[in-house]
Amino acid sequence: MKKIISGIQQLGVGVPNFKEAWNWYIDNLNMNIKVFEEEAIAELMLPHTDGETRKRIAALALNMNGGGGFEIWQHTGKTPVMKEVLLRTGDLGINYGKIKTHRIQRTFDKMRKNGIELLGKITTNPADERHFYMKDPYENIFEIVESKNVFQNNNRNGGIFGATIGVKNMDESLKVYKEILEYDEVVFDVTGSFNDLKTLPGGHEELRRVLLRHSAPRKGPFSPLLGPSEIELIEVKTRTPEDIFKGRIWGDPGFIHLCFDIQRMDVLRKECEAAGFPFTVDSQRDNPSFDMGEAAGSFAYIQAPEGTLIEFVETHKIPVIKKLGWYLKLTKRNPEKPLPQFILKALGLNKIHEA
Repeated sequence: MKKIISGIQQLGVGVPNFKEAWNWYIDNLNMNIKVFEEEAIAELMLPHTDGETRKRIAALALNMNGGGGFEIWQHTGKTPVMKEVLLRTGDLGINYGKIKTHRIQRTFDKMRKNGIELLGKITTNPADERHFYMKDPYENIFEIVESKNVFQNNNRNGGIFGATIGVKNMDESLKVYKEILEYDEVVFDVTGSFNDLKTLPGGHEELRRVLLRHSAPRKGPFSPLLGPSEIELIEVKTRTPEDIFKGRIWGDPGFIHLCFDIQRMDVLRKECEAAGFPFTVDSQRDNPSFDMGEAAGSFAYIQAPEGTLIEFVETHKIPVIKKLGWYLKLTKRNPEKPLPQFILKALGLNKIHEA
């Protein structure tokens, strides 16, 4: 048996003010489908929280245009620590979240009209594909990427399409992204300075850029909703990059992890160990099904060579229509088979207008 990657489930976004941030993401990025919201103590993340349990509030929000969601996350047992130095392109970890849209000019114009901070105009990457960058109120930068893949077409942007990640050694990091995460297609591998990055902090420097996609369609229950995705890795050639969480811990403001929805956690655990990237966190050690409030499953983390935390979630239970008490259990289904369209579309009934 092989592991199954259904797609990017969510990008972890640490914020200083949970309600304020979620409302901003609802109003401006359409992250308005509430899967769960929970206040709890992060007891299992000790390797990444200075060895202490941490009180937090977190929610998973989706976008019915498809793509991954946001896990909006705030420390409540301590004051969230903002980054002291401005993140520059190629610093180690998740630099930018990728968000997809099938109508990029419309999305650009709407964001400009709404007063969102845009970092330059619509440009093209080295593959001649259109994109632009914007910033949220918390210094997080998102790349808006043109994509024809949508789940439900409502003429708005979709969800997470991937991430841009700064790495220290490209060849070492590719072992995780190409082999474990199965981004086996190299769209481009180029070195130089790039016009499409010059409006970004540090974007004028000499960089090696590798854009990866997966050649095979993703499988699994949520694959039609999560859709295809891409990862861009950037290695700085003209300076020593900094760790974006230097002096801070997991959950502090910024992009805290990239999470993949998977099936067959036991198979994945053995594969990661054999590749030299054992789980740093493994919820199954203590509990076969971890309760996340309105959802349940198991989760694990590995750490890529540059320090990025990659989360894996095997979903066991998810609320479909909470008002009707409709919860879906996945443990007895064929793990490769997508959920029926009507069930995935029913998630849209969990839409909220305010956090």
